[in-house]
Amino acid sequence: MAFRTGRLTGVSGLEHDVEQLVAWLDRTGPVAVLSGAGLSTESGIPDYRGPTGAARPATPMTYQVFTGSLQAQQRYWARSHLGWRTIARARPNAGHRSVAALAERWTGVVTQNVDGLHGAAAIGAAATGAAADVVELHGNLDRVVCLRCGELSSREALDQRLREANPHWSARVLAVRPDGDVELDDAAGFHVVTCAVCAGTLKPDVVFFGENVPAERVARCFALVEGSAGLLVLGSSLTVMSGYRFVLRAARLGLALAIVNQGPTRGDDKADLRLDAPLGAVLTGVVRATYGAAHAIP
Repeated sequence: MAFRTGRLTGVSGLEHDVEQLVAWLDRTGPVAVLSGAGLSTESGIPDYRGPTGAARPATPMTYQVFTGSLQAQQRYWARSHLGWRTIARARPNAGHRSVAALAERWTGVVTQNVDGLHGAAAIGAAATGAAADVVELHGNLDRVVCLRCGELSSREALDQRLREANPHWSARVLAVRPDGDVELDDAAGFHVVTCAVCAGTLKPDVVFFGENVPAERVARCFALVEGSAGLLVLGSSLTVMSGYRFVLRAARLGLALAIVNQGPTRGDDKADLRLDAPLGAVLTGVVRATYGAAHAIP
């Protein structure tokens, strides 16, 4: 394992990190990217663990609890109704824009995030002719699915329906989570709405804890990793097996592995290169090193 070690004379720690990552990419060739919540913190969306690696206090809603009672759905939608607004206001940061700008270096991007920011950054990059394939492993909060008929609808439309159903409801947000869920002081009195097509139960089109990622989506991600020369992990502690399995597959195949994350990760002992550094700054440095100052990410 080649963790970063010394410093070059006259070169800052950040510059050295950028040099190491660029050298790893040049040496490896096109790689797959696996991103996590740490990439979105600079957009104002909190991660699950933070720089120390200690989990932030949270009790996530599981699929089994959500589908088990109307009270659980009321509690979830009351929290998510407010939390989604934080996600909806978020914009791609320098890290997302850098990943989009560096499309030629990737075989594709697998993101564990449900905030849609990779896709938003890719839209801007596509206008300049560069775009990488992005697979949203855990879905996207912008969509809502009916558990009875499978109808997909937009979260924006649901937000309007929930506002109309709860004109006088209010609560105080105590904390926001990366999946758009929040902690509230009180969810009592919140009215949920049902599918506009069949009156079935609505759920955000994301994978809850206790729910399986669709098999075809997992297979697509494995194929992306297996068709790459290596795997670059950005902003994930790899605590959850849903993402860690791609690191295990890369290691089993003998592929190169680099991890850039603030705080320890579950895959550190398998990495050829491990950088504990801010993602936005490192990735914008890679853009400058790859394309020159004219392509600097603002």
